[in-house]
Amino acid sequence: MSQDVVSLLQQLVRIPSVNPDNAPGTEQIGEEKIATFLSGWLESIGAEVALEEIQPGRPNLIARFAPLDGRPRILLGPHLDTVGVGGMIIDPFGGEIRDGKIWGRGASDTKGPMAAMLWALHDHRESLADLPTAVDFVAFMAEESGQWGSKDFAKRHGKDYRFALVGEPTSMQVVHVTKGSLWATLRATGKAAHSSQPERGENAILKLTRALDQLDHHLGGQLATFTHPVLGRSTMNIGIIRGGARPNIVPDLAEAEIDIRITPALAAAGGALQLLAETIDFYDLPIEIVDPHENPPMDTAADHPMIQALLASDASTRLAGAPWFSDAAHLSNGGVPSICIGPGSIDQAHTVDEFIEIAALEQGAAIFSKFIAGLR
Repeated sequence: MSQDVVSLLQQLVRIPSVNPDNAPGTEQIGEEKIATFLSGWLESIGAEVALEEIQPGRPNLIARFAPLDGRPRILLGPHLDTVGVGGMIIDPFGGEIRDGKIWGRGASDTKGPMAAMLWALHDHRESLADLPTAVDFVAFMAEESGQWGSKDFAKRHGKDYRFALVGEPTSMQVVHVTKGSLWATLRATGKAAHSSQPERGENAILKLTRALDQLDHHLGGQLATFTHPVLGRSTMNIGIIRGGARPNIVPDLAEAEIDIRITPALAAAGGALQLLAETIDFYDLPIEIVDPHENPPMDTAADHPMIQALLASDASTRLAGAPWFSDAAHLSNGGVPSICIGPGSIDQAHTVDEFIEIAALEQGAAIFSKFIAGLR
């Protein structure tokens, strides 16, 4: 098969790189295999490649076409991992072409954007070393869980970069603002007793559910005051609730998992975790916060020169915002102005029949190629 962006994406889909952290649905997990493939491919077009192991067998990949010689640098940065494949109704690693689409896990999120970025670099392989603005390719591990790859990269290498184009399926729109997220477990404890004498116990489920009702009312109202002209307001979702062991035992433990989406205004006011803790304390709610994990929002100025260069690359490209978060938020938070961009639709990400339109993939590669050409 002759090499083009379509066959490249097929190769990428056929290399399993499933994130092992959240129900992978397969034993073929981790990013090392695809990182090794990409190393050889990038070296073949002139890059110097380094793999930096972030967790055992789970590296970031850094490919440079020009030395660190003081010139301005930007990066093209998709992630290496995909979500799990359990429940998929197509071969997750087939890379089949059918109905003008490429099918398989990662075709949209985010091996499609990755292939488009790689093919644009391939188009300019003879001139990349001489560009006045150096273009690196960086691929991150663990975006689909803790984003440890982008966090580590920002700390180690962020100072070297002026801008990052993070590969996500945005239909080639320039996503420059995104919400952040706080995931946390809320725990209530009680006292177990026989259900025939519930007065001898203390029902943790009732404590939790009553507290959640108050939290939804009071915190929900406060969150609504933190707004953004593109992203809307901050929100809270109670996504999981669990408690008790048997119907004839008064439960002594109950937990709920919540997801608070964070606008830039809320982040500037101290963040979701601080507001959550203050609300629980003010209303004396009988719950504690366990294992909070907060991701920052992103708000990159629309007049950034690289954003303007992207918008000039193709008439179909527009500014956009998104309620989700990605590696771009961590890079931006670490001092590297960032956006998300790539072919494919977020509506196809993580689905049981994931695909990308071939026409969209080819358009994405062309737009990235025009953007790189404009850096001369």
